[in-house]
Amino acid sequence: MRLDKEDQTTKTPIQSPLLDLVVAPHLEQISHENKTAHSVSESHSPSRDDYFAIVARATNDAVRDWDVRSNGLSWPQGLERLLGYEPSTTACNDIGFWQKNLHPADRARIASSIRDTFAGSSDHWSGEYRFRRADGNYINVLERALILRAHDGTAQRLIGSLMDVTARKQLQDQLCRSQKMEAFGQLAAGVAHDFNNFLTTILGYGDLLLHERQIKGTLANHVTEIRAAAARASALTQQLLAFSRRQPLEPVVVEVNSIITNLERSLLRLIGENISVVCHLHHEKEGAHIKADPSQITQIILNLAVNARDAMPKGGQLTLETAIVDLTKEMESPFLCGDFVSGHYVLIKIADNGIGMSEEVKAHLFEPFFTTKTDQDRSGLGLATCYGIVHQSGGHLRVESDLGKGTVVQIYLPRVPAPPPPSYKKPNNKKPRGGTETILVLEDDISVRHISVRTLRGFGYQVMEAANGADARRLLSENGGQKIDLLLTDLIMPEMSGRRFADSLRAAHPNIKVLFISGYLEESLQPSDRCEPEMFFLPKPFDSEQLATKVREALDG
Repeated sequence: MRLDKEDQTTKTPIQSPLLDLVVAPHLEQISHENKTAHSVSESHSPSRDDYFAIVARATNDAVRDWDVRSNGLSWPQGLERLLGYEPSTTACNDIGFWQKNLHPADRARIASSIRDTFAGSSDHWSGEYRFRRADGNYINVLERALILRAHDGTAQRLIGSLMDVTARKQLQDQLCRSQKMEAFGQLAAGVAHDFNNFLTTILGYGDLLLHERQIKGTLANHVTEIRAAAARASALTQQLLAFSRRQPLEPVVVEVNSIITNLERSLLRLIGENISVVCHLHHEKEGAHIKADPSQITQIILNLAVNARDAMPKGGQLTLETAIVDLTKEMESPFLCGDFVSGHYVLIKIADNGIGMSEEVKAHLFEPFFTTKTDQDRSGLGLATCYGIVHQSGGHLRVESDLGKGTVVQIYLPRVPAPPPPSYKKPNNKKPRGGTETILVLEDDISVRHISVRTLRGFGYQVMEAANGADARRLLSENGGQKIDLLLTDLIMPEMSGRRFADSLRAAHPNIKVLFISGYLEESLQPSDRCEPEMFFLPKPFDSEQLATKVREALDG
């Protein structure tokens, strides 16, 4: 918008373009009933400026009027209501006030955007940034502004409407993080599947070296160590698969010290070299058992460890402690979640000597979107998730923290009796029984297919192999409908899944037995590709004895 000569010396009332800018986006928010309730008679209709003020108040936005020539700043609306500042404060009357309260990470970007707009010919500017309220908290603001220009195009005034979009931004960030976690879960499942194929090959050929070549001494020890390393790697892939689960796990009875012990190495990698980890674990002979999902308890501890690490940027000490405590009614008030029930509890305590938390931060501690971290530093699932897991497990939380003194989080979970010891089974030193039946191995991974075929032939079976469903059909056709006793197939196959091929094969030959193998969790598969409860299934990775045992079980079943 251009200013005439009079406009260049004195501020004029805001004309219709500003009304269009500030009012139009919110007109739909004003219901017919609201306008009826506040209508006035024809003779007392509000002036244009009054109407602008009424609509501005209805939207709860703030309006700033910046005189670009003098850097003077006025707030016709919303300075106190939206931002919490007293309108009479003289510091608010200069553009420096607005610039100072911009988030430091947003200043350069917003300044550059406004400068570029001023240098152009546009009469409008919009930007999203964080602005500090009078209480010290930042809110996300969307500003849409009208630029009034002189006849030569020089920017004279910028009049903007500031809308609080914090809730929308938090929802967007939460959705983005959820999508990233979902994508990472899918990636973890795929990586675990590929590793399971590699490990199946390593275990299989390790067994061949030990049994077919009858190697002994140092060489046998080396192969045994290779197999042991593959077994440990298999445990790691199971953790990746557990992370990618799309359905909650059933809670089980678990000893709390075992969770901490299994986490120790992961914690050291997670928190860095400048933070030491100290564990004080209970020494109860009977153990301290809880009924919970171990992966969820692990999630809590890792999340609190990440928070502790961020609270100790210059290094420090992270302490983990477990104990058995007897809670009474006198201890009820300090807890933060759950209906208090007296009894025996297992305590998990995580403490750090970091920067601690203020009373204000503690007041918002378990709010789902609350964080004291910048966008690029946000990580983990948040204390709200910890709260939910502990609450669902029938437990309680206590958080103690002071600025400069660190934070202590105490988790109380109900103690349960130890599970009965597993029944003793006499070790079976017999080798798996082989056979002479005909087996069709359908597996797209060449290494897994070759080791499976070689292992089964070593147990006396007649074996045919195919890389996909089309190859298998061609192979069966070329062999004149040779009788197949067992189909050994991967669930995930190119072009046609193993389950679909098995269903079509059994439709023509109902007596064929089927054994499915897979490196994926079943719940990550399409429902039509999963095993039925009565079907035989062997998860990857597997060794030669496991394969032979399961094949014999399927043939005899």
